Amino acid sequence: MVKKICCIGAGYVGGPAMAVMAQKCPSIEVAVVDVSRPRIDAWNSDRLPVHEPGLYAVVRACRGRNLSFSSDVDRHVADADIVFVSVNTPTKSRGLGAGLAADLAYWESAARMVASAASRSATNGESKSKIVVEKSSVPVRTAEAMERILLAHGGGEGDDAAFHVVSNPEFFSEGTAMRDLLCPDRVLIGGRDRDAVRALVDVYAHWVPEDRIVTTTSLCSAELSKLAANAFLAQRVTSANAISALCEAVGADVSDVSRAVAMDRRVGGGAFLNAGVGFGGPGFHRDVLRLAYACDCNGLPEAAEYWRQVVAVNEYQKSRFVRRVVSSMFGTVAGKKVAVLGFAFKKGVADTRESPAVDVCRGLLGDRAHVSMYDPAVSEKQILRDTAGKVRVARDAYEAAEGAHGLCVLTEWEEFRTLDYRRIFDGMQRPAFVFDGRNVVDVGKLREIGFVVYSVGKPLDPWLKGLPAVA
Repeated sequence: MVKKICCIGAGYVGGPAMAVMAQKCPSIEVAVVDVSRPRIDAWNSDRLPVHEPGLYAVVRACRGRNLSFSSDVDRHVADADIVFVSVNTPTKSRGLGAGLAADLAYWESAARMVASAASRSATNGESKSKIVVEKSSVPVRTAEAMERILLAHGGGEGDDAAFHVVSNPEFFSEGTAMRDLLCPDRVLIGGRDRDAVRALVDVYAHWVPEDRIVTTTSLCSAELSKLAANAFLAQRVTSANAISALCEAVGADVSDVSRAVAMDRRVGGGAFLNAGVGFGGPGFHRDVLRLAYACDCNGLPEAAEYWRQVVAVNEYQKSRFVRRVVSSMFGTVAGKKVAVLGFAFKKGVADTRESPAVDVCRGLLGDRAHVSMYDPAVSEKQILRDTAGKVRVARDAYEAAEGAHGLCVLTEWEEFRTLDYRRIFDGMQRPAFVFDGRNVVDVGKLREIGFVVYSVGKPLDPWLKGLPAVA
């Protein structure tokens, strides 16, 4: 019976996942460990390092009961029956596979940490078999590499193995993590050892119906499923965005097209078919390129190129938006104030990793615009870091838009739907432009107020029809 669980890595995945596990398994002691003391201190404070609706309430209820956050990695790893490895796996910035392959330095360090802690326990006569769970988003066959590392440290083989490696990728979305963790579409567990897989199934069965717990004897299948899921979702977004460009050219409405497509049961619903300025976040871009890299490494260049095009069209959508802004404002934004509403990659999060807003701002700054920024969740420090300090951060949307020539909506925060746009219009230069990258504004009402409105994939404003799409 599982009594103690340890998770190495107190980041976006490890913290929320273990908090829910502690809440739903009150008889199991759950420890989240990390070598970063400031991160652990944040988890033990009232200002958690991860911004997720509902997370703090769960952490506060479980912390000090059966959930702990600690930098004493060795002790908690040695005591645990199950060790989750949920460390960062960034994309390599240099060397072989730079820009595509995962940098597995943190992951390998964690694997060696598990082996070392277990070896010390064995020396003290406290040896017991451990289940090591791969939780990070990793390339295919990473679990097999982990098995080799553990075996090299005296892990043994077969039924007498000191370690049993299991792959259990996480599928929750930032912004809805608690809902997704509490009521997951599926929990995927891959592993060769039937007892190890069963032990993890029993943990999840505390709150997840067993028909939603999918098991496989293949570690590779579980790992590839994570990459494929993100790639398929990214592909849907990219398909809608590619159609949005044609909609603008012919006068169609991308919302009508997407709705009609989504009604086809073969497509599987309308999720991720909303056109916009481009997808963002840490998962889609990274995992699509890792899938392409895996295809390349296995002699499948045509498949690799297919997946690379998903990312290429996403980059095109962002640059197309910037070109539309510049061309609409008489071919230049140099010296003009442009207000940007939204910097997070989507509503409900404070995460700016791979956010389309970052690239749009860089494009506007490259044309020498004066950018004023407002986001209700992203800190001023983060905004300035991502823009090299070249934007002005406003306290609210009205301050950001005061005196602006144009306004760009780049995150679909609900408050941007209900702003007093008459007040904003009165404070802007004429003509006053709104560039809606998320289709959140009421185009008709804004045009009645007097705005020139561009909304992705929508019929063009009469003002724009005679202007080129590219500056």
